[in-house]
Amino acid sequence: MKVLPLCLLFLTLGAQANASRPGAIDAETTGSPQWSFKLTPSYYATSKQTAAVDVNLRANSGPHALWLGYYQRGNEFEQTRAGYELTLALPHATLVPSLQIASHGFAGGSLNLQLGDEICALLGIGRTNAGDYYNLNFDPNDSAVYGLGTRLLPQTTLSLYTVRDNRLHTEQVVNHAVARYQLAEHQRLSLDLFRKHGRPAPDEASVSGNGLALGYDDGQLFLHLARDRKVNFSNDNQTRVSLGWRF
Repeated sequence: MKVLPLCLLFLTLGAQANASRPGAIDAETTGSPQWSFKLTPSYYATSKQTAAVDVNLRANSGPHALWLGYYQRGNEFEQTRAGYELTLALPHATLVPSLQIASHGFAGGSLNLQLGDEICALLGIGRTNAGDYYNLNFDPNDSAVYGLGTRLLPQTTLSLYTVRDNRLHTEQVVNHAVARYQLAEHQRLSLDLFRKHGRPAPDEASVSGNGLALGYDDGQLFLHLARDRKVNFSNDNQTRVSLGWRF
């Protein structure tokens, strides 16, 4: 469920919710928040499966975010989704509730909390109606999230967190180590190392895999690459390529 891209959310909410959105400055000076947009087309190459494409458009204005996406895997499966996210800045904390609906009867939501400033706790919970959905978050959706993060290093944010199934009895667990480094004012590198184990369903055999996701942002453009072994706890491996444009 692409309710929240967890590996990109934590430790960046406070800075990105204001500084990185063009509308934030306008809102402070004119009192009327402006909309900014991010368009992300992606290509997924999966072993033993037909290649898939996904297009996601995200719009931000102040603390509000909306998105609309479309996923298609050949003639086998397609899905349209829409969602809403609210970023609430609290004293020494950031709270982010999120809701999403999708075709084929899917609905879900999440609640995530960053508690602290230079060193912070990362907490979250997600729930769905278990409807038919191709998981573009690549972590368990009916889950608990917990971890730690820090901004103590210059121009760097680091986080270690776990996403664990706590509803569907699959024993799915994904551990993430995420680093982000600000090369220059408009240039950033990101790295996400992850390790997973768990069952596709309660009565199926457990699988284990690992993966790596790399990102480079340069002003309005960005490129993200990922290699994911046992994607979504299947027996397949996947390579993902995403190109994006902020405007």
